[in-house]
Amino acid sequence: MATILTTNTLSDLSTSIEVPAYNPKDITPGILHLGVGNFHRAHQAVYLDKLFNLGLSHNWGIIGAGIKSFDETMRNALAPQHWLTTIVEVDQHGKNARVSASMIDFIDIDAQSILTTLENPEIRIVSLTITEGGYFIDAKTGGFNVKHPDIVLDIKHPEKPSSIFGILVAALNNRKNNQQPPFTIMSCDNVPHNGHIAKLAVLGVAREINNELADWIDENVGFPNSMVDCITPATSQLEKEKLLADFNVIDNAPVFCEPFRQWVIEDNFPQGRPELEKVGVEFVDDVEPFELMKLRILNGGHAALAFPAALMDIKYVHDAIDNPLILNYLTKLISNEAIPTLALIPGVDFDKYLEVIIQRFSNPQVRDTVARLCVDSSNRLPKFILPIIKQNVAENRSIDGLCLVIAFWCLFCSKSNTEQLNDENAERLILSATKAKSNPTDFLKMEDIFGSLSHDSYFIQNFTDAFNALSSKGIEQCLIQYAQK
Repeated sequence: MATILTTNTLSDLSTSIEVPAYNPKDITPGILHLGVGNFHRAHQAVYLDKLFNLGLSHNWGIIGAGIKSFDETMRNALAPQHWLTTIVEVDQHGKNARVSASMIDFIDIDAQSILTTLENPEIRIVSLTITEGGYFIDAKTGGFNVKHPDIVLDIKHPEKPSSIFGILVAALNNRKNNQQPPFTIMSCDNVPHNGHIAKLAVLGVAREINNELADWIDENVGFPNSMVDCITPATSQLEKEKLLADFNVIDNAPVFCEPFRQWVIEDNFPQGRPELEKVGVEFVDDVEPFELMKLRILNGGHAALAFPAALMDIKYVHDAIDNPLILNYLTKLISNEAIPTLALIPGVDFDKYLEVIIQRFSNPQVRDTVARLCVDSSNRLPKFILPIIKQNVAENRSIDGLCLVIAFWCLFCSKSNTEQLNDENAERLILSATKAKSNPTDFLKMEDIFGSLSHDSYFIQNFTDAFNALSSKGIEQCLIQYAQK
């Protein structure tokens, strides 16, 4: 008979599953995490689970939190199993399963529950995985968009915040008024300079409400930058059935991911931190070189292959890599147009790092979908592709392949519906991409997405050439011609 996952059934699980070497009831809270998705549970939560297994840092348990409908869905799935998650690492060599118990609670999905929890001085870190689009970044300025309707509302009614950053500012104000030390805010999202961007958002709200509070936050709150990495697909019914078949466990929300994970963090934690260096986390003075390497090679690579693969009706990332047209195009694009923008990192070979990335992409057991890489594109490409274009334009290098990425994206948008795009700008993307069939530059007029590139003649001309070639020659021929240049 199958075992339903709960803290009471851990001893009943198959011996092939690694279970916590600690009693989850002995873990006390230290971190509140906003945005409990698959990536967080496969990454940060696993690092902490490994640390707790060593008998260390048991006062750094995770409390889950969120404000979105999908946070409610996740909470409802995890509640019956006492917040436990089965993590299954898969590759060509097999599967390994572990149960993570590092999350010890998941509070109600509302702002007041978060504010109440953050009154607890035991919470010394607030970590975030709120997606690339969750930071209210203004593409034109690169700064915080203080005019976003959600932010305007929080500024008008700071006592009743509804956005993540309105809530964090209110909680920090409470800490200040109660003469309590502030918590550190640690972004774990794939955003360049993610700690700096989180700080811009928090200070952007605080400065509009109270300058004294903003100054206090600026002087006292840590915002460490970090680089995070672990390919983690969404969970479908298929993964639940695989878990049951392979390990005889019923889990409402298991996570299947690759065995590889990496975490590089700026060591900036005024109120202390768990001893994560004991389980492989790298603490450094400057994260930026590692961050750019990952964002431009891995995330940039994902973005580059996603749209041609989708247009060719390829479902999985490993199948895209198995296609020599996409592989050759991707390899040349990253080697010739992304890697040259990176600062040297002592001891790191970027070409070998690319080889490892391609091996990870080719893992058939992860079953990472191309569709996952195509969603939320108006937030992702400005983080992963457009900065590479801007730097290459500034430094007089080629952007042929990068403009082909944008052309593939435009074509994909013109052939998609709002559900497929799953993007807050979906309707506008579809409209602009449809107009581009007659005038390619219409797609570039979305200045809130393209920023200064909307007016860059070199970029405009290269995109126009790429889009016209795509329209006249087709996807496969464009891939071939680029790889053979």
